[in-house]
Amino acid sequence: MVMIEKSIFAIIIGILLNIQVLAADWPQWRGPNRDGVWREKGIVQKFNAPQLPIRWRAKIANGYSGPTVADGRVYITDRLTTPAAVERVHCFDAMSGKKIWSHSYECKYKKVGYPNGPRAAVTINEGRAYSLGTMGHFFCFDAVKGQVLWSKDLDAEYQIRMPTWAIAAAPLVQNDLVIVHIGGKDNACIVAFDKVTGKEKWRALNDPASYSAPVIIRQAGKDVLVCWTGAHVVGLDPLTGKLYWQHPFTPSKMVLNIATPVFENGYLFLSAFYDGSLLLKVDPAGQRPVRSGADYVRLAVEKVWRRKGPSEKKTDSLHCCISTPVLQGDYIYGVDSYGELRCLDLHTGDRIWESLDAVPKDRWSNIHMVRHEDKIWMFNERGELIICKLSPEGFHEISRTKLIEPTKGQLNRRGGVCWSHPAFAYKHVYIRNDEELLCADLSAKE
Repeated sequence: MVMIEKSIFAIIIGILLNIQVLAADWPQWRGPNRDGVWREKGIVQKFNAPQLPIRWRAKIANGYSGPTVADGRVYITDRLTTPAAVERVHCFDAMSGKKIWSHSYECKYKKVGYPNGPRAAVTINEGRAYSLGTMGHFFCFDAVKGQVLWSKDLDAEYQIRMPTWAIAAAPLVQNDLVIVHIGGKDNACIVAFDKVTGKEKWRALNDPASYSAPVIIRQAGKDVLVCWTGAHVVGLDPLTGKLYWQHPFTPSKMVLNIATPVFENGYLFLSAFYDGSLLLKVDPAGQRPVRSGADYVRLAVEKVWRRKGPSEKKTDSLHCCISTPVLQGDYIYGVDSYGELRCLDLHTGDRIWESLDAVPKDRWSNIHMVRHEDKIWMFNERGELIICKLSPEGFHEISRTKLIEPTKGQLNRRGGVCWSHPAFAYKHVYIRNDEELLCADLSAKE
């Protein structure tokens, strides 16, 4: 009887530990919910040294994609140009850095601006890993073994109108579908596949692609797929591709929409390098058509404001490049075109303050921001990790530490940059440059 009780207790503990690990995963772009929020407890409140101790390092090659973490494994993509031009997908043990598997495939870049390597983060779901390469090579792997379950050459199949900087948006899994933003011809800007078989389930929009990853929001009790293309921001039914609503966002010069749409408290915010910012109010209940016998609700959005400066240097409101902003209460915090960290009034777009303390000023200077409890964790392009608080009163830095060295593949200026988004999982941070993937412990010590 005692042995049976011990066995049952061990099983329960195992289940609880497994739930804890799963809850701590960072399985896709910008975290479990694609919202840039890190929900783990027991995290350090400030750093004890200017250089963060590294748990492990693993050698990789060039690329822009950030790591993702799930079920005790880390996934990353990179590119080699010699002896052959290939893209690679790697899987490492999350705690030791030991390589578990790697898959490479031939991939010649054609007219790709900044050809340093893959852009899109690998998406992990129910034991499968989905990778989307720069030229549209799309793979579904067994996440544990690395076996290719199915694959597609999306450029060949959908005749992608290839953006200047190629394919960048991470795949999104919703229910039984995996959805990609590729800008294909014949109504194939957005395409959904059966996540198990790879069979096409629907396609939508004739818009050109942008570089912005799609997200899911809730509106009037429905899941809505929000996609920011090269021409519109749209709301689609994620199960069918049916268009719920759309709002124009026409580029004045060229498509440079990279930041992910941010949804908070009924507001949807977008910001682009050349074309400034747009704030939409998402109708929470929808609009019932005015006609006899109406039995459906029409979903809708309404423009609150749209602001754009005369140039990339003389900006108004916020002209984001790589960084995705944060909506917090009645304020927006984001990084402008030359690295200016700004606070805006949510309801008007007016600037409250600007700071150059978080990253040195330069064209496209970048910070990735993740919310954790009442703080913002920033990873800037100099390879520094910053713990801070943001408020209408200003930028309040709590602690800063060096994490990784900038490299010149991503940008051969200012001594190189670190533009890849970090992953936060298992009380650790995972980040890469063009030479290595590394892991550092962020757990609070008893």
